[in-house]
Amino acid sequence: CVIRRPQGIGEPSVYHAVVVIFLEFFAWGLLTTPMLTVLHQTFPQHTFLMNGLIHGVKGLLSFLSAPLIGALSDVWGRKSFLLLTVFFTCAPIPLMKISPWWYFAVISMSGVFAVTFSVIFAYVADITQEHERSTAYGLVSATFAASLVTSPAIGAYLSVAYGDTLVVILATAIALLDICFILVAVPESLPEKMRPASWGAPISWEQADPFASLRKVGQDSTVLLICITVFLSYLPEAGQYSSFFLYLRQVIGFSSETVAAFIAVVGILSILAQTVVLGILMRSIGNKNTILLGLGFQILQLAWYGFGSQPWMMWAAGAVAAMSSITFPAISAIVSRNADPDQQGVVQGMITGIRGLCNGLGPALYGFVFYLFHVELTDTDGSEKGAKPNMANPTDESAIIPGPPFLFGACSVLLSLLVALFIPEHTGPGMRPGAYKKHSNGAQSHSHSPQGSGAEGKEPLLEDSSV
Repeated sequence: CVIRRPQGIGEPSVYHAVVVIFLEFFAWGLLTTPMLTVLHQTFPQHTFLMNGLIHGVKGLLSFLSAPLIGALSDVWGRKSFLLLTVFFTCAPIPLMKISPWWYFAVISMSGVFAVTFSVIFAYVADITQEHERSTAYGLVSATFAASLVTSPAIGAYLSVAYGDTLVVILATAIALLDICFILVAVPESLPEKMRPASWGAPISWEQADPFASLRKVGQDSTVLLICITVFLSYLPEAGQYSSFFLYLRQVIGFSSETVAAFIAVVGILSILAQTVVLGILMRSIGNKNTILLGLGFQILQLAWYGFGSQPWMMWAAGAVAAMSSITFPAISAIVSRNADPDQQGVVQGMITGIRGLCNGLGPALYGFVFYLFHVELTDTDGSEKGAKPNMANPTDESAIIPGPPFLFGACSVLLSLLVALFIPEHTGPGMRPGAYKKHSNGAQSHSHSPQGSGAEGKEPLLEDSSV
């Protein structure tokens, strides 16, 4: 598929969305090293627990607010909500050096508006044809991954060379540049003919209810199996993303530069896995077997993280983690292939709800398990050469396992693998029950942008697979 370029200078294009995403996540990627330092300095006791709670609150708030923001953007347009989400997502950045306590408090509360990807994918859906959309989503997701590949390494270098203050100032400047770009250069994507009639349109509770998609899960056995698979596999992944880089630096003993290099290498390998390896696997072993293989890689990766205590083990497990990133694109493909074209948003919306819930529960679960097993930090300089795993109680037998939450995650993914064995490869009309048609029609009667709804449902699968 070829993405069409805009016909006029002032017309919206996918490249507007690409720039917005790149600038936002590049700014946050720069802060990887300073954020780990500030986190431990602010919460010297129970650092992992507090990290999990902060990200857990943010994830739950995002889960609760995403449907409402999506529905409002269908009425009032994408540009205003792009501006709103980017502004509040980046608002905590300057507070890192002004007041760390306010910084972490605002991070937690910013989850209400931290749904930029939802609005971005609705923006892309407004301006692309259906056959172009997967390519456009892939371009946006690849940009997201590229920003995280480069920015942590740049931030780590600047932090060592010039100090954390310069990094925070630079990240703040990039966030402001992103906001200015939206104000000046990003045109509205929602068609003009739809907006005037939409201003007075009511927003129903069904559109804004974050649990609406979850209540539909049990209506079809295949969808139920897929959603259970997603929940059990993404719960540990969400927790891992919230704490793993802190774990690498403070427990395994990685320096800031090594953490940045790790992010870059795993990111590049993940992009290769999803662009080259995924296509080969889908053609050779099929959709379902690709999902099972990805889950198998994820089990191996988490078990290796859990038992590994040497840096080389983390690097090897990181390579396996890159291969496990094929799971969610394969799940997205099996859902898309077996659902009717007018049911894509409904079925994938269920998966969206499950993953949004995991974004809140996963970080809190990991932080709590670290706390239960007395895995704490005992030094403030994570970059110290030759640092060893730090346990609050090294004589406790729990210290035998450096990363207990990762083993819990491996067990969860093992259960996910067992459930996925029962997902049919070809479901035919099984995923197209009449009940979905009823719900879909009801949703469409309230929606002013069917394309936007479809994008909203697909967004998390594409976002996370790119990581």
